[in-house]
Amino acid sequence: MKGRTVLEVGADGVAIITITNPPLNLLSVDVMLSLKESVEEALPRENVKAIVVTGSGGKFSGGFDVSVFGGSDARKGSRKFGFMSIEFLTDILEAGSKPIVAAIGGPALGGGFEVALACHARISTSTAQLGLPELQFGLIPGLGGTQRLPRLVGLTKALEMMLVCCHLSCNCLFVLDAHILGLVDSVAPTDELVNTARSWALQILERRRPWVTSLHRTDKLEPLAEARAILKVTRRQAQKQAPNLRHQLICIDVIEEGIISGPRIGLLKEAEALEELRQSEITGSLVHIFFARRGTSKIPGITDLGLTPRKVNRIAVVGGGLMGSGIATALIVSDYHVVLKEVNESSLLDGIGRVKVNLESQVDRGKMTQEKIERTLSRLNGVLSYDSFKDVDLVIEAVAENLCLKQQIFADIEKYCPQHSIFACNTSAFDLNAIGERTKSQNRIIGAHFFCPAYVTPLLEIVRTERTSPQVIVDLLDVGKRIKKTPVVVGSCTGFAIGRMFFPYSQSAMLLVERGADVYRVDHAITKFGMPLGPFREVDRVGFEVAIATSNQYVKAYPERAFKPMLISVLQEENRAGESTRKGFYLYDDNGKASPDPDIQKYVEKAQSTSDVTVALSLSLSLSLSLSLSVFLYLLARLILLKLMKLSDGDIVEMIFFPIVNEACRILAEGVAVKASDLDIASVLGMEFPAYREPLLNTLTLGYKIHQVKYYNCAVKNINEGELHPPMSSPAFPCLFLILLLTLRTSSAATAAADDTPTAYQILQEYGFPAGLLPEGVTGYELDKSSGKFKAYLGVTGGSTCSFKVVGYELKYKSTITGVITKDKISNLKGISVKVIFLWFNIGEVTRDGDDLQLSVGIASASFGVENFEESPRCGCGFECVNGREGEGVKLRLKFNRFVPSLLE
Repeated sequence: MKGRTVLEVGADGVAIITITNPPLNLLSVDVMLSLKESVEEALPRENVKAIVVTGSGGKFSGGFDVSVFGGSDARKGSRKFGFMSIEFLTDILEAGSKPIVAAIGGPALGGGFEVALACHARISTSTAQLGLPELQFGLIPGLGGTQRLPRLVGLTKALEMMLVCCHLSCNCLFVLDAHILGLVDSVAPTDELVNTARSWALQILERRRPWVTSLHRTDKLEPLAEARAILKVTRRQAQKQAPNLRHQLICIDVIEEGIISGPRIGLLKEAEALEELRQSEITGSLVHIFFARRGTSKIPGITDLGLTPRKVNRIAVVGGGLMGSGIATALIVSDYHVVLKEVNESSLLDGIGRVKVNLESQVDRGKMTQEKIERTLSRLNGVLSYDSFKDVDLVIEAVAENLCLKQQIFADIEKYCPQHSIFACNTSAFDLNAIGERTKSQNRIIGAHFFCPAYVTPLLEIVRTERTSPQVIVDLLDVGKRIKKTPVVVGSCTGFAIGRMFFPYSQSAMLLVERGADVYRVDHAITKFGMPLGPFREVDRVGFEVAIATSNQYVKAYPERAFKPMLISVLQEENRAGESTRKGFYLYDDNGKASPDPDIQKYVEKAQSTSDVTVALSLSLSLSLSLSLSVFLYLLARLILLKLMKLSDGDIVEMIFFPIVNEACRILAEGVAVKASDLDIASVLGMEFPAYREPLLNTLTLGYKIHQVKYYNCAVKNINEGELHPPMSSPAFPCLFLILLLTLRTSSAATAAADDTPTAYQILQEYGFPAGLLPEGVTGYELDKSSGKFKAYLGVTGGSTCSFKVVGYELKYKSTITGVITKDKISNLKGISVKVIFLWFNIGEVTRDGDDLQLSVGIASASFGVENFEESPRCGCGFECVNGREGEGVKLRLKFNRFVPSLLE
């Protein structure tokens, strides 16, 4: 049933309009239209003296349903939504001839709060929540909040509530503030809320209470010059804190417009800005992440079994190091009783000390008092033996990453813990099956992977094995919820889902630098994109020892696509270990502030010489090779290296993140992760990928419009078999993508032939890039719907051989696209231009013969002695093209020791 409002008129002449859309009475266009109809019905009725607006079930309104923001739904009835602020709330409700009072219980957020602001008075309970969180979704308040709130509480407080997205809770701590600020006129007990509001409305009618129209108040607004100064400072802070976001600046502009030009002009600007932002990619991304976060606890085959979480009262943490103490902190703050075990007294005291430091940091942030710290610490008990484990419901192991040690711990705790106890491991890399192989309790073993700092980072990666009991998973999901973590359930493998997904992050950066890119240019491009730390600054933070150990695990587990950098080893030889030694890729002062090291290049050059970065080009020719061709190939190799030193920021971002998407596709294809959205939210909460960027596994990525996961960046869909095939298998570094940039210029849809023969654009739009053309090569592509332009990113990896027909600086051949698309459908398709590095291809017709492609090739130039090559050579995956007539063709094979980067002109 759609949400609606209910109108009832009491004997006292007060009409009660109740918003009914449980459980949170969310707003929608339908609800707002119903509210408008109810108000319009009540205002002219002779038996109605005043009006009270409230929400059913003790909840006023949680604001607009987030699903109406972003995506295609954002375009439905958009003008009606945006201008309802003026047409209804301002011109009907606030301008009404009878007093209207909001009776607020529970949440009054977003649009719900803005409805209350338009009323002539607000009565709330002590548990009401008031706030405007729209900016969390890339929006601005759109029902008058940008104009009314500053006039009720002053500009400074209004900016704080909107830009910081804070909720002002009207509990005993904030009741006085709410009165002083003017958000609430009176606070009433829950059972007296509506009656108090009725009485207040009648007193307004009798002129015993002020009749306030918020939009026209000016007494709380600062003088114009002061207001402009406040807005200027706020605008500067917003630009500094979020340089990639514009909705905060738009919000400030809208507020300023209302102060300078008047509130009605401000409302018009607010409505226009809202409609623009609702359809932005940033809003779509933030809304996607919102729903992804809510969906992580829904696990097919687990949470749909009807299992009820068992009560977990007492939890043991083994290991009081940085991670163990952080986990213990998160648990005791959430009212769990915790047993912290260490091997000796000194280590135990250190662990408890870390917990105290963690709690005291919350005091500094105003989130905890000293008295509360003492109460919280009373729930922590330090021990040196397993004797206290006899009544624990959950054990979380958090010792150093040593497989033998972890195996022994699990064997030991099995002897002391009760039969129902859950055995959780905080490992970030080891296979859980190996960790628990010495136990008889495989069904109770589960991974509880926290991210550092464990008491702050909101992600909990729950790792299940094939033998983990569904009940255990449900129990840990409940624990995660209680400690305010977002749980993501994944399968067991090296690195699990999140670590494995992001292992190319630093490896890609290392490879780029060892191939000629600048360390600080790479970090700058990535932080400019939105990551809090660049790859090299992140390696400094975690320390070289941990970075090398982790890298070695991935090299061992995924040798066909992992890269073992030499640069860190070179730096270690110079007694550099990262931030802890004040020297790593950066230099650090006494306060831990990082600065570039002017000597870093000499270490890079040493690493380059060690890792043999020279691109080797070997030729095998059916005819004698001319000197000019050798010179050409030598210059080509040098240009490749030189171009790496001049990569744009966009190139660097793609070359860092496309391998991550590659690995994510593998993780999904293997079933390690249940949903693509789980990886999206995990990348945001666990790895701090910017939430406002297009999610890594959403329909839109890094600005390139592509199909859903079936044709996702760096993954090729075999439509015939219905399988997802990750691209590129090579022992060097297959995740390095963008090695060749192909730009296919196709006809636009508007220029389709009169006989309805599909254009290249239409074929690609319908099917995506066909697997048959370039198997294991496509790493991403873009379709420009306006021009019909198609860009594809292809990969060539170490050990691969690519053979081309060389004609001067050009290489030309013709083919059509085959695979799932039949030749007769596109027989008239001609003139697709493909640019590969410095070589140009003209594609005409092609047919398939087994695993080979039959191409017809036309070459016009004779710069290197090649003439009139018009036969039909056979072409396999490696593009090895030879002359169809003996003695007249040239076969060229380019062999790369490691990899050739993408070269973008």
